[in-house]
Amino acid sequence: MKQLYDLEMFAKTLTDKGYDGYFHTEAAYADKLKDSINGFLEACEKGTDKPMLPNILLLKTYLQWNGDDKPKVECNMWVKYENGSFDVQEMDIERTDRYGQLLKQSKLTNLTTGSVPTVKEAIAQVSEKPKEQTVSRKRGFRM
Repeated sequence: MKQLYDLEMFAKTLTDKGYDGYFHTEAAYADKLKDSINGFLEACEKGTDKPMLPNILLLKTYLQWNGDDKPKVECNMWVKYENGSFDVQEMDIERTDRYGQLLKQSKLTNLTTGSVPTVKEAIAQVSEKPKEQTVSRKRGFRM
């Protein structure tokens, strides 16, 4: 059975897994996770914004950022929202180069908030494994 989380527990669970950076909720409201979602929900109550998909929120964040001239890892989460309860449904993790070209991608489906990987595990899914370097051997005889 899937456990639904209120906003406080949802934010705490993801923060404990390392998702402690800034988020965009529905491509706006840049802030920490809880504040970003709160900002979006307040705008919905006022009638100034609405979700792109009914009962689904799109959250976007960077998992790894080392500057504009380095590759970066982005994460998109599709979160089910019903009656004040939240639960992660899907997650896309993308590693792109400095020009925005996709290097590697991972799509996770049938998730729950409890089964979301930690930030380190998510980054590892799209990271390049370091190539083993062999030590060059000098050829010939030594005297």
